[in-house]
Amino acid sequence: METTTATASSTHSHSYDAGLMERLLFRVAKKWVAGYDAGEAIAAALDSNSRGMSAILNFLGEDTTDAKIVDQTVREYLSLMDLIGKRQVRGCVSVKPTQLGLAIDYDMCLQNFKRLTARAKELDQFMWIDMESVKFTEDTIAIYLELYKQYDMTGVAIQSYLRRSASDLLHIAEHGGKVRLVKGAYHEPEEHAFSTKEEVDANYVKLMRMLFESGSFFAIATHDSNMIEEAIRLSNDSTKEFEFQLLMGIRDELKNELTTKEFAVAEYIPYGSQWLPYSVRRIRERKRNLLLLARSLIQQ
Repeated sequence: METTTATASSTHSHSYDAGLMERLLFRVAKKWVAGYDAGEAIAAALDSNSRGMSAILNFLGEDTTDAKIVDQTVREYLSLMDLIGKRQVRGCVSVKPTQLGLAIDYDMCLQNFKRLTARAKELDQFMWIDMESVKFTEDTIAIYLELYKQYDMTGVAIQSYLRRSASDLLHIAEHGGKVRLVKGAYHEPEEHAFSTKEEVDANYVKLMRMLFESGSFFAIATHDSNMIEEAIRLSNDSTKEFEFQLLMGIRDELKNELTTKEFAVAEYIPYGSQWLPYSVRRIRERKRNLLLLARSLIQQ
């Protein structure tokens, strides 16, 4: 990576090395981001497989409003899916709708997703659709249900912090769809989202129970021990097929514990040049990540 140095002008009394700062941040980000390219993502996925987990690969990026970048992203995912097949990775991709043009045009996004779905079907791979901010929720579910008609090995994320999610889950279940249950990470107005952790957690448990009562495969995507323990308790009285999904670099000891107990576990592995916004969210989430950042700065 080329290092560029920004030198203070006459109106500034300091200088900094932008390349050095990027390298320092990326050293921390490597904990939960596979790297810049698909080759590094595939290597991380194979490592997950070696530890008893499947892999879910995501090419980082969102809120894309440039059609050229959307087209590049579609090609990246098609190539990634081919690599998953060629390298015999036990895993699949997960895609954000705004990566494929939903912030530009609904039909553009739908057609791009149909291209990916056709490739997934050809390769016999699952495909997940990530959920983004509430302004895209309605369209994302509509796109998902269209794709599900084309190929039933697709799933969509539902966020427990949204007030509408129980209704959405029922709608998807009516069509036999598959759901990844997450808490949600976007800032939304109180009219759309629960405002306290207690409310979000209570809704997560409610939605999880609905999933155990449904007939389709689903995923419990959380690092919250209380939610995971409740899922395990519910699974003791159920024969439903489901898996736990956790992010790369977070709670590795829990992943090992779950695989040892013979639960299906998938590791969500992001990669790409847009690692910084994703990493900032991870750093904010846990004090331990802030300590990791500080340690890297001190060690330089």
